[in-house]
Amino acid sequence: MEATTWTEKYRPRTLNDIKNQTEIVGRLKKFVETKTMPHCLFAGPPGTGKTTASLCLAHDLFGEKYADGFMELNASDARGIDVIRTTVKEFARMATISGLPFKILVLDEADNMTGDAQHALRRTMERFTETCRFILCCNYSGKIIEPIQSRCAIFRFTPLRDDDVANHLKEIAKKEKVQVLLNGLEAIVKISEGDLRKALNTLQASASIGKAVDEKAVYLVAGQAKPEDVKEMLDLALEGNFVEARNKLRSMLVEYGLSGVEIIKQVHSETFNMKIPEKKKVALADAVGEIDFRITQGADQEVQLSAMLAKLALIAGESGKK
Repeated sequence: MEATTWTEKYRPRTLNDIKNQTEIVGRLKKFVETKTMPHCLFAGPPGTGKTTASLCLAHDLFGEKYADGFMELNASDARGIDVIRTTVKEFARMATISGLPFKILVLDEADNMTGDAQHALRRTMERFTETCRFILCCNYSGKIIEPIQSRCAIFRFTPLRDDDVANHLKEIAKKEKVQVLLNGLEAIVKISEGDLRKALNTLQASASIGKAVDEKAVYLVAGQAKPEDVKEMLDLALEGNFVEARNKLRSMLVEYGLSGVEIIKQVHSETFNMKIPEKKKVALADAVGEIDFRITQGADQEVQLSAMLAKLALIAGESGKK
């Protein structure tokens, strides 16, 4: 198996290769046709194609001269004002020797930049518009200061549809000669929640085991319990079987090697899928919120999760008396 990750190996190289975000791709193609573009703000959840779209745009605009006019920085690593005043400013102010009309600088995870760095960036964007166009990629556009937002064309990326993720995974599995069972494919789609990068990484990790990719392999490499196991644990507690529910909890902690926070997140997600009375859903959501807070404050996770199950068992007992 090649050392490169499948996310990089199968990353689209041109806008025509991008199969999702149709409206956004159409707008970006207009920039290629006119050979010009404004500063851009790409906002949306992880793994929805923000960085890929910026790379493809640069490739289509610059062609073989792409390397001369493109720079990508991760703002999580370079989030301070000094980087804006040095690396970013130095790249932005100098015209290329290749005759390109402008350069493109991509700042990934721009919402992690400090306030001072963002204000310094705004001044740099204003001053060097003729020589450089900026693409800011972020998960939350609200964390970008208004003066920067007002200077950018905003593109909002949405999570990929389940069908699109599944079809993409099937294509790559076929190319890599990996057997993916239907329950394994469904598990990856469920775990990824529209994040194609996460889906591809999960597929590659599951395939590395050397067997057919099934549901069990997927949940093991993803560090998550099967939803059926979480549901069974909650059902036992809500039926008043506290000891059996706790045994199920302990087996999940051992089998999947999960942390308390990870189980709490899965319990929270499963709460809204369970076919139980609204009153019990409210009680479960309340217990989850309380236990999540305690665990994040440093309380023992197994003790707290057991307390949550005990609370559900008590609720079951009280409703039974009525």
